[in-house]
Amino acid sequence: MIQCEGLVKIYKTDEIEVVALQGLNMSVGKGELMAIIGNSGSGKSTLMNILGGLDRPSAGQVRVGDWDLLKISDEQLVEYKRKTVGFIWQNNARNLLPYLTALENVEMPMMLSSNYDRAYAKQLLEWVGLKDRMFNKLQQLSGGEQQRVAIAISLANRPSLLLADEPTGSVDSQTSDMIMDIFRRLSIELGVTVVIVTHDLSLAGKVDRVVAIRDGLTSSEFIKRNPNLELASAELTAKNQTVHDFHEEYAVVDRVGRLQVPKKLLDALQISNKVSLEFDGDKILIKPPKILEGEKK
Repeated sequence: MIQCEGLVKIYKTDEIEVVALQGLNMSVGKGELMAIIGNSGSGKSTLMNILGGLDRPSAGQVRVGDWDLLKISDEQLVEYKRKTVGFIWQNNARNLLPYLTALENVEMPMMLSSNYDRAYAKQLLEWVGLKDRMFNKLQQLSGGEQQRVAIAISLANRPSLLLADEPTGSVDSQTSDMIMDIFRRLSIELGVTVVIVTHDLSLAGKVDRVVAIRDGLTSSEFIKRNPNLELASAELTAKNQTVHDFHEEYAVVDRVGRLQVPKKLLDALQISNKVSLEFDGDKILIKPPKILEGEKK
């Protein structure tokens, strides 16, 4: 569904140039439920904006389905945003119109795209558990209910890709679990590809795959190895363990052989700007460089 190769995004002003993505590689399968994690400034929001058609890449390749987002025209970009992608923002103010009912909020994007379907709008609200609340104004809904309205809105154009920016950041744990269950159903039952940006590792433990971005590059992946992840997550919470107990971590090697080693490992070995590599016939060993007499460390 998504294929990024050597993806670059550079922001320029008269006095400064910022490289937000510097050759990112990533692929996402159709119907996959995955999360992207990374510190502030790592490039994950820039990636989401490019995938959502809100920003254009500077170089490299990025395809979503049949769309080439590097070469797409302005007219095609409008068509892409109308028919392929749906957005859920952490801030409900970006998702919802406060003076409309829940149902009217879902109907609005349908009207704007000339695909009005009230029966489908009602069906979406029923699907997210708001059958009895669809005629309520937003001030009559809780924060979790408003976020579920936002999910229904994001599905109004029947997208094949759903992008969610911290979708559970402002709700309690019970509502968070409910929202993740909805995403899981979207993935399994409708084949929608769901990409979530999050800082919450407990949330990341409820998806199939976690991609970590550091300094504008894909640095590592955590692949789910426990098929009964929902049960495992409950046990994990009870034992106060972390997501890594049920995901196996892989460092990512790009197509030109670049490898991003996690900083915690480099710090543990007191490695700064260069390493010593050894191949013993079975594995590659990364070691601090040997310091010769008279050299500075």
